[in-house]
Amino acid sequence: MLLVIGSVLLVIALVLLPVAILGLRRWRRQQGLARIEPAALAARTGQRVTLTGVAAPGPAGAVTSGLAGVECVWHGHEVLRHYIPLQRDGAVQERTCDSIADYGSEELFGLVAEGRRLDGDRIFVDPRDAPRVRDAELCLKRVVGRPQPGVASPADDLLPRVRGRISGVFRGETIEFEYREWVVRPGSRVRVTGELSERDGRIVLTAPRDGSLTVEHGVADRTDHTSPRRREALLLNVACVVCALSGILLVLLGL
Repeated sequence: MLLVIGSVLLVIALVLLPVAILGLRRWRRQQGLARIEPAALAARTGQRVTLTGVAAPGPAGAVTSGLAGVECVWHGHEVLRHYIPLQRDGAVQERTCDSIADYGSEELFGLVAEGRRLDGDRIFVDPRDAPRVRDAELCLKRVVGRPQPGVASPADDLLPRVRGRISGVFRGETIEFEYREWVVRPGSRVRVTGELSERDGRIVLTAPRDGSLTVEHGVADRTDHTSPRRREALLLNVACVVCALSGILLVLLGL
């Protein structure tokens, strides 16, 4: 009887073995994704993924924001023109504003897992053709009024620093210009959703063919919990080992 039970347990162990190995491989792939390991992500090129990590300098190092001169890995700015619309039939016109410039940097920046060195092995994010980074840090907000008769002209040293094209229909009477700039500093926690690709030997997150790259700044820490695939792999491997050892022991006792 012991021989029969032992043989059955050995057969079960043999059946569980490939399933346990598959579960272990799936967990290791999940770990590679969570740790943002370039070697693990290289096997996922062409796939859409969401990665949460820490912003790091790009291949050329950190960059400097255009308006405030802040060291960062990404920066973007917008210029608003506040004005009073032209009078219509004596009606009182309230002030309004138009955006006349909107720029986001296009340099690659890095992404590493939390706790890793910022200048270590990392993947990169290509922010070109992506919307502005969500909830990025507002590092500058300045309003510059237009010159008034008999009043010293306010110094507008920001206009020459504006990157990209200044455009728009300049309607009505200009009141002032408002400059706003956002940055992502090295070490900031970010979440990026995009498509993995390989470029010049680097793994780069780019905008998917049917969508856009999404970068979220300052995402909250997720609650630590045991990965379902880790739990699955652990249970399968333990079950396989227990069945194999029990089967061998019962077969030896039954001989």
